[in-house]
Amino acid sequence: MNAESGFPIKPVYGPADVPAGAGADEPGRYPYTRGVYPTMYTERPWTMRQYAGFGTAAESNARYHQLLAAGTMGLSVAFDLPTQMGYDSDDPIAHGEVGKVGVAIDSIDDMRLLFKDIPLDRVSTSMTINAPGSVLLLLYQLVAEEQGVPGSALQGTIQNDILKEYIARGTYIFPPKPSLRLVADTFAYCKAEIPKWNTISISGYHMAEAGASPAQEIAFTLANGIEYVRAAIAAGLAVDDFAPRLSFFFVARTTLLEEIAKFRAARRMWARIMRDEFGAKNPKSLMLRFHTQTAGVQLTAQQPEVNLIRVAIQALGAIAGGTQSLHTNSYDEAIALPTEKSARLALRTQQVLAYESGLTGTVDPFAGSYAVEALTDAVEREASTLIDRVFEFGSAVDAIEQGFQKGEIESSAYRIATEIDSGERVVVGVNRFAAEAEEKYEPLRVDPAIEVAQVARLARLREDRDDPAVQDALKDLAKAAAGSVNVLPLMKEALRLRATVGEVCHTLRGVWGVHRPVERF
Repeated sequence: MNAESGFPIKPVYGPADVPAGAGADEPGRYPYTRGVYPTMYTERPWTMRQYAGFGTAAESNARYHQLLAAGTMGLSVAFDLPTQMGYDSDDPIAHGEVGKVGVAIDSIDDMRLLFKDIPLDRVSTSMTINAPGSVLLLLYQLVAEEQGVPGSALQGTIQNDILKEYIARGTYIFPPKPSLRLVADTFAYCKAEIPKWNTISISGYHMAEAGASPAQEIAFTLANGIEYVRAAIAAGLAVDDFAPRLSFFFVARTTLLEEIAKFRAARRMWARIMRDEFGAKNPKSLMLRFHTQTAGVQLTAQQPEVNLIRVAIQALGAIAGGTQSLHTNSYDEAIALPTEKSARLALRTQQVLAYESGLTGTVDPFAGSYAVEALTDAVEREASTLIDRVFEFGSAVDAIEQGFQKGEIESSAYRIATEIDSGERVVVGVNRFAAEAEEKYEPLRVDPAIEVAQVARLARLREDRDDPAVQDALKDLAKAAAGSVNVLPLMKEALRLRATVGEVCHTLRGVWGVHRPVERF
């Protein structure tokens, strides 16, 4: 049997397969193989997040209140595709996509409604947004200030990981160099204004969903992390001033032991990279802290209830691997947006694991296992080789522009698909144990009237605001973007005056241009 990363898995492991002293590292100490904190979950469990957002800000706000009442410890915001791409809901290109895969946020009015009656000094909020990540963060800060909450009290994360968009997902706006500048500006702004905020969530999740193996997932994610650290240092930031706020985002698959090994290997690799390559001194700069989401790509539309079991196994791997926060997918997400009941069941999965399984009673329970220690070493070797291959191109950006990571991921995806098609890799309910007839399922559907209402809200906003002041603020932003000063303070002022997300992003497009991928034949 082969691991998803491609190397063979032995039927039996023993002492000869692991170095002497394997599993003896202390949790909370370099190289953090066994976890970034000494006590891990023995004093408090991981943060239980449920990724949610659909339709209007008011509908998403209602879902957040339901999740908080059900025991969710942190919010995780899904944005619709136009918002992710920096377009307003009334832009012609947004037609048909408003509110579909997440919530539509066009202005401070929408952000205010999204977090109505939610005390932002008492929740941690994660926002899955990349190219316009800084814009949405500033809107969040403005709404918090209206609540009387200073930036120093805000806790959460913006994904803000643009490099993986060029590799695997495609919701980029600007070319790589100005995008990296915007990331570095966000690091500097948050250090001064929102010091507890995680300024980037360097994501392997989307690469994994595109078909990356576990070793590719951590290799390409850590290579991107190296690129962000280099960009920040080149912008004049000291490594220990921003590195403690870096965070990561990984997938958890059903291949339990390999996933546990993957998380352990990633922590060890990042600690060594930060210490040896960048000379970081602060222990927090060496800690790979990460959020995990269970594998959406492994959910099946056939026999969707079986996804409940898949999600439970995936969550077990994330927890045993030492995640800091976790989102468990709803069993019906392969069909449509989750219903209220399925979202609640997904949260209950985490709660059963936290409070009934005994997993929180000890740190890194798989440490010392011959199989897990050997797999940890094997994943690390494979990932280290891939990182070396990335930097043979010069940088992660250079490798992206040559299509290296994308090509490697596509090859991995093809290999797994071939194994599924041949029956070598079993997917229950798909290529084995299929049902003769599927039960009827009624999915949650997004009302198309949402787009009409959102467009009307934008029209009213533009009529009510001080438009000359907005246009002046956008001109100031364009001047800053053409120079070298930090653009976030000027973005914040424009947003405060009720400039829209699309207007801010179009202003930056006008200065920086847009990314046009080179077709490779």
